[in-house]
Amino acid sequence: MYKIFLILLFSAILNAELVNGVAVVVKGEAITLHDIREEMRISKLTINEATDTLIRKKLEELEIKERKISVDSSEVYDHIKQTAAKNNMSISEFYEAVRNSSGLSSTEFKETTKEKLLSQKLYSAIAYTSVSMPSEEESKEYFELHKNEFAHPSIFNVIIYNTKDESLLQKKINSPMFYSADIKEDQQKLDYEKISPELAGFLQQQKVNSFSPIVPDGKGGYMSFYIKEIDGAKEATYDSVKEQIINFIMGKKREQVLSDYFARLRDGADIKVIREAK
Repeated sequence: MYKIFLILLFSAILNAELVNGVAVVVKGEAITLHDIREEMRISKLTINEATDTLIRKKLEELEIKERKISVDSSEVYDHIKQTAAKNNMSISEFYEAVRNSSGLSSTEFKETTKEKLLSQKLYSAIAYTSVSMPSEEESKEYFELHKNEFAHPSIFNVIIYNTKDESLLQKKINSPMFYSADIKEDQQKLDYEKISPELAGFLQQQKVNSFSPIVPDGKGGYMSFYIKEIDGAKEATYDSVKEQIINFIMGKKREQVLSDYFARLRDGADIKVIREAK
C-alpha cells in the first residue's frame, strides 16, 4: 500500500511539472515555455510574436504530417551547399558566417533549413496554384508607389580588415586602436553596381562608422568591413527591378493565401492556452 502511494505521488509530481512547462496545446501537441523562449532568442521576437509564430509552426507541422510531405538530409545539404556557393564560401565557412551573424550552430541551422524546405513544399501545395502573375500595369503601379524602396546607395566607402586569426579581428572590433601586423587593412570604394547582390545587401545592413560582423573571406581567413561612408541613394529604373517587383507581389499574394488558410485552420483547431509565458 505504501509503495503504491509513493508511485502515485511520484506520478502526480511528474505530471504537475509537465503541465507547468506547457504553455499552449495545439490539437493535442504541446508548445512549452522553453520552446517560446528559444523562439524569442533565435528569431528576436516578443513573447506574443513568438507564441503566435509557434502556433502557426505547429499547425504547419500537423498539416505537413497529414499531407505526408518530407525533406531528407540530402535535400538539406544540397540547399546549404548551393547557398554557400552563391556566397563564394565552403560549407564550413558558411556555417561560420551563420554562427557569427545569427548565433545559430550548424545543427540548429540545418534544422532551420529543413523547416524552411518543408514549409516551402507545403506552401507550394497550398498556394502556388492559387496565385496569378501580376499584370504589367499592376507591376508598374507598384513601382511608382514604392520608388523610394528601390533606391540604393551608389558607393560604399569601407576599410576591409583581413586576417587568418579570427580572435585578432575580434580584438580589433572591440578596441579599434588595437594593432597587429597579422591584420591587413585595405581601404576601398565599392560600387553598388559592380559587387554581388549578396555583398551589397550585407553592406546596406551595416551602420556608418561601425564594423560589420566577422565573415569568412573565402580563402581560409576572416574579414570585417569598417563602414566609413555610404554615398547617396541612386534611383532605380522600372526595368532594372521589374523581376524583383513581380517576385515581391507574387510573394505577397502567396502569403495572403497562406495567412487566410492558416487563419481558418487556427479558428477551427483545438487550441488551449494552459499558461501565458512571461
